[in-house]
Amino acid sequence: MLYRARFSGLALRLPSERRNSILMSMSTRLQIVMKDEEIEQVRRSAEREGLTVSEWARRALRRAQRRQAVPTPVQKMKALDRALNCGHATGDIEEILASIEQGRGLR
Repeated sequence: MLYRARFSGLALRLPSERRNSILMSMSTRLQIVMKDEEIEQVRRSAEREGLTVSEWARRALRRAQRRQAVPTPVQKMKALDRALNCGHATGDIEEILASIEQGRGLR
């Protein structure tokens, strides 16, 4: 990695805590190709919020990640419907376990 090569000599001479903090603070650039009109809209949005384009983009990406990571209420209801319509045994857990054990000849 370019960063590791650049800092490798320095990192070897530093205590492990300092070496780790240097490696952890490095960042990676993300390059996005956009049409001129799109980037201008992003610049205006960032300016309205008093942010740099980079910070505006980071926040937008974080928001998108949070939305994507959590199932929507509709998705949750569909999953519940699928589970309830599978025809699996339902009832008192002790009765179900006893039935399973009985079927295996354990009782």
